[in-house]
Amino acid sequence: MRLFALILMLGLMGAGPATATAPASPAAVATPVAAADAVRRSERIEAELVPMSAWAAPGSTAVVAVRQKIAPGWHTYWRNPGDSGGATTLEWTLPPGVTAGEIVWPTPERQRLLSLMNYGYSGAVYLPVPIEVPASARPGTTLPLKVEVLFLVCSDQMCVPELMTLTLDLPVREGAAPLDPLHGAAVERTLTQAPRPAPIEARMTQEGQTLTLSATGGPLAEGPVSWAWFFPFKGGLIDHAAAQPGVAGPDGLTLTLTAGRGLTPEALAGGIEGLLQTDRGGWYVTAQAGAPLAGASGGAALADPEAAGAASGAWSLGGLVRAALLALLGGLVLNLMPCVFPVLAMKAAALARGAHDRAEARRDGLMFLAGVLVAFAVLAGALLGLRAAGQAVGWGFQLQSPMATGALALLMLAVGLNLSGVYGIGAGLQGAGSGRLSRLPGGAGAFFTGVLAVVVAAPCTAPFMAAALGAALVMPWPAAMAVFLMLGLGLALPYLAVSLTPGLLERLPRPGPWMERLRGVLAFPMYATAAWLLWVFARQTGAEALGLLLIGALFAAFGLWLVGINQARRAEGGTAVISAVAATLSLVAAVAVTAAAARIAPDSAVDSPGAATALPSQAWSPQAVRAALAQGRPVLVNFTADWCVTCKINERTALSSPRLAQAMQRANAVYLVGDWTRRDDAITRELERHGRSGVPLYLLYRPGQAEPRILPQLLTDGLVIEALER
Repeated sequence: MRLFALILMLGLMGAGPATATAPASPAAVATPVAAADAVRRSERIEAELVPMSAWAAPGSTAVVAVRQKIAPGWHTYWRNPGDSGGATTLEWTLPPGVTAGEIVWPTPERQRLLSLMNYGYSGAVYLPVPIEVPASARPGTTLPLKVEVLFLVCSDQMCVPELMTLTLDLPVREGAAPLDPLHGAAVERTLTQAPRPAPIEARMTQEGQTLTLSATGGPLAEGPVSWAWFFPFKGGLIDHAAAQPGVAGPDGLTLTLTAGRGLTPEALAGGIEGLLQTDRGGWYVTAQAGAPLAGASGGAALADPEAAGAASGAWSLGGLVRAALLALLGGLVLNLMPCVFPVLAMKAAALARGAHDRAEARRDGLMFLAGVLVAFAVLAGALLGLRAAGQAVGWGFQLQSPMATGALALLMLAVGLNLSGVYGIGAGLQGAGSGRLSRLPGGAGAFFTGVLAVVVAAPCTAPFMAAALGAALVMPWPAAMAVFLMLGLGLALPYLAVSLTPGLLERLPRPGPWMERLRGVLAFPMYATAAWLLWVFARQTGAEALGLLLIGALFAAFGLWLVGINQARRAEGGTAVISAVAATLSLVAAVAVTAAAARIAPDSAVDSPGAATALPSQAWSPQAVRAALAQGRPVLVNFTADWCVTCKINERTALSSPRLAQAMQRANAVYLVGDWTRRDDAITRELERHGRSGVPLYLLYRPGQAEPRILPQLLTDGLVIEALER
């Protein structure tokens, strides 16, 4: 029957037969250390039967293990393989009186594949099995153990069943046995770390497709838990790929699961068994149907276990150095991105002002660097803090908030009015002869310029920057903060280099009337940025909210104009109490109206960003990808946002090319758009799965290939066409 099952699986999968292995050696070995010819190998996996102890005593329980050494890129499966695959199975041939127990399964890895989630193992794995040795076993003899193992070994593209016969001659001796010198410590460690039963009470509550797992007592009540994940023993009961957000409680925890297609009222009534894995250990639980348990909620949100697991120790010094260098390069390139162009006005003014005073130029360069680093640290701290609290956020998350977008639009308007000379910032701090309103004040102005550069740079994800930020978001927080600060250093480095280099400073033109004209001209990029942010705000909310925000902008402009009038009167020695009060009221009204506009519910008629291209588009979802691939059609996915300038440039150029539209039609390809303008946790998780923390991200799926090709962030129509036709 086993051979028939193997042949049937090969036929159904369309896979070639596994590489033939050498026949099992019938020779008995005198020690439990497996001989070289007892190791079975194929191109995908190496396996042998190994002991934990040097010998077995009569009447004792010995432990042997199936050792797997799985080739890179391949994996085997846990007792519940998840959405696909098959568990490893054992069939024993043992001497009379010897019995084998069940596999002691180690905690599996979560293995994502497109929208599927599998549970399995990679690399080196031990599957321990208890062996009951009868009291009648005679010391000085050996117990010939034989097991037929069926592995299903899979990569992202194919699966191959591997049938192997493993043997071990286990000596029988009196007395306690030491650990086997070759594998004993590893088997013992696997047993020690394996999940085990615990006095934990668990309940499962169903409301529609939502399952609430609450668990209290036992080790859960002994200390706080940071993250948790539930692995059911049977497939189909829950959606394995769905997120499992949770909260801690004083005596336990609560996880929110999604019901699977195989969940029936009978299955729920009989209790759902599974492994509850946490950062403090793993325990077997049986969740009985019933109301949520008291003491299982009310605390902080649990972290994403996949991010927590990645952050727990997989990052080496080399990985940190690579991510930091990529971040530095990304920060340098960020200076060339359209988002950052508006702050060139203040950079140019500050550099020109400092050309005649080297000490002042050095101070401004260092203060600009400080402003950039402080802003990046605050932004990174907020992002990492939200991530630790279980929120699905990514780079640019602040611009997914209409309140933040509206406030930034007013800020850009205020900066533009300052550059246009409507009012001044810190005019009293200007040096003698420098001219009123000619520049921002000293080191404070340079610091503010650095902060503003980071604020307007957030919508961009420059080349080299995406991979670095994606890596940083799964690193331990000190390493992640270092990567963010390296990104800031790259952004500030050109300005800092010029300010600290006398030779470059001497080449800059001397201050003069041209600076006032330059200030006036370069105010317009600020107005353009404000207009762009107004458009983004309208896309996030709708026409009614945009109208309110425009009224807020009018109040802000009027208030700042009054501020300028007051400054002029004070310069002439007069007072302007009434206009000062009016200016304050106008600015307060601007803030209040903007907050009211941001609270208006989004307009359902807001267009999809896919309309910005010439390609017919559909909304992205994992189901849409699977459906298109099942029809044999390629899939081009565009993860975008209205506040992402790079995204809009690509959509107006490469993705609107008639040549690309024709190539998509020839290939019968599907174009899907994932809109991240407003918060979407599903898109955030998909970005993370591909090592990204922000948009743009372009994926090209091909039928028959499990993983998509990631296209560059700066697209050309020729590049996309070449990827389609390859």
